[in-house]
Amino acid sequence: MIILIGPVGAGKTSLLNVLQHTAGKAEKTQSIRFCDGGIDTPGEYAQIPRFYSALMVTAAQAELILLVQAANEQRVLLPPGFVSMFSRPVTGVITKIDLPDTDQATAALRLKEAGVKEKIFPVSAFTGAGLANLMSHISERGCKR
Repeated sequence: MIILIGPVGAGKTSLLNVLQHTAGKAEKTQSIRFCDGGIDTPGEYAQIPRFYSALMVTAAQAELILLVQAANEQRVLLPPGFVSMFSRPVTGVITKIDLPDTDQATAALRLKEAGVKEKIFPVSAFTGAGLANLMSHISERGCKR
């Protein structure tokens, strides 16, 4: 099982829908959502410290954490060392690489500042770019998605 964690608007739900081959428009995630091998989390849970305990407990049920950062978001939205609270491996995912005015280098820096030490995968849920590499990584970890 994988869990997607990241700030509001990072593209977590769209990414999970594509990984699970689920059709439909992504809507704002209001609460933690379990769906066939994946866990989708609201962005507020990553951005508001009082929700961190819920993220830690939920993440313990997953084999792999995907920390998601949008390529078109330059602001620091997660605190330094954010991932140190988790006991599971954390892989970085840069989403929305198909949009104009993106900066993958800054997005990767934001993920590294948050504590991602594993691989970082740039992807687009819209065009499919980079998804094969991410899916291979998830499969190699033995995770259902």
